[in-house]
Amino acid sequence: MMKWRVGYGEDIHRLVPDKRLIICGVELPFHMGLEGHSDADVGYHAVSDAILGALALGDIGKYFPPSDESTEGIDSAIIVSKCISLMKDKGYRINNVDVIIYTEAPKLRNYIDLMRESLAKVLEIDVDDVSIKAKTNEKLDAVGLQKAIRSSAIVSLVED
Repeated sequence: MMKWRVGYGEDIHRLVPDKRLIICGVELPFHMGLEGHSDADVGYHAVSDAILGALALGDIGKYFPPSDESTEGIDSAIIVSKCISLMKDKGYRINNVDVIIYTEAPKLRNYIDLMRESLAKVLEIDVDDVSIKAKTNEKLDAVGLQKAIRSSAIVSLVED
């Protein structure tokens, strides 16, 4: 019988001026970006935490602490790649991933396919195994007030 695991991840970053906005590896044209120690890619961070959670290996802060100056501003694809490496070391592969990005603006509809392709590439899986959905927060809380963007992800792993 094949062993499988499921993990959940979530991330949120504050929107600030004079920063690039990168979500699931895609730079979006917008007048604000996300503040964070890395490039603050909420989609990649949520997926990374979901992978680590499925494997009971902690969270991305354990491997990329904000106190580590050497990782300041890094591309979040590096974070995902580290999680993939840890996953492979444990003998698993990704079956599928489902991501939600919560934002009032910018609208993501025209970028979802690019995000799916980017995420599939870094996860080393077929794009058909990647789901990304965009939701608003109905003008509620920091996301709804356009002060932040949040992402959640669930990942299914199977023994390799």
